[in-house]
Amino acid sequence: MFGLSPAQLVVVGVVAILLFGSKLPEVARSLGRQYRDLRRGLNDLQDQFRQAEREVTKAFDEPVKSFKNAFTDEEKEDVKEPSVPKFTPPPSDKA
Repeated sequence: MFGLSPAQLVVVGVVAILLFGSKLPEVARSLGRQYRDLRRGLNDLQDQFRQAEREVTKAFDEPVKSFKNAFTDEEKEDVKEPSVPKFTPPPSDKA
């Protein structure tokens, strides 16, 4: 857990008990609350970015969809392809 061996976790636990003693449960609750608030704040920030991304994507996709829908299959048949004039080489002067 956390990249620590069981022996290292025991040492951390002993140091925590020595430092905080009877206030250890209060300290642990306080740290848990702070961690929870930090996670909520980060999740809110991520949600705001996702919402902004959805709005931008929607703003760019709507004009493209409306442009594609402007031409139905029937209208596409009526539109003629542009034609290129046939190339004819100039007459040669050898004759």
